[in-house]
Formats: sequence, structure tokens, C-alpha cells
Amino acid sequence: MSVHDELSTLQRCLDDLLRSVGRLEQRIGGGGIDIRRVRADADHLRESVALLREAATAPTALAAPGRGDLVTIPDTPYDSSLWTDSDDEGLGAHRNRH
Repeated sequence: MSVHDELSTLQRCLDDLLRSVGRLEQRIGGGGIDIRRVRADADHLRESVALLREAATAPTALAAPGRGDLVTIPDTPYDSSLWTDSDDEGLGAHRNRH
């Protein structure tokens, strides 16, 4: 299933949730702290899904993730002249060995 299909399914479920919350508010009244909290959570979820939908349809979201920052490391050995001024780490200097 594609991201677009998943988001559409999520939106339908969210719409059902919001309708159910509305019916509950009518039956038990909208003044209680519990139903206000459920309404606030449902509204927050609706806003989060809208942000997710925007992010998923942005041009950068459609590109392959992480492919632009790959670095190729060659299999060839490094030029040993690059290391003439350094010591073998952990072994001490070559000239100080006894």
C-alpha cells in the first residue's frame, strides 16, 4: 500500500473518530473535563495528520531517503607518504623502539 493510500485510510478513520466524539458530546454533554480532553486530543490528531500529509507530499519526501549523503570509500590502499609525519597509534614512535 502506498503512502497516499495509507494517509487516505488514516483520514477516513480520523473522520469516523471525530464523528463519534461529536455524538458522545451530544449524549453526555460537552462541559465535562473528560469529553473536552477527548475533543482536544481528536482535534490535535487531526492537525497532526494534516501536517503529516503535507510532509509526505513535499518534494523532498518523494526522493529516496539518505541517498544524497553516501560517500564512496575506495578499496585501493592509501598513499603511505601521507603518514610519514605520524606515529603508529598505540605503538609509540618507530625511532624510539629498543
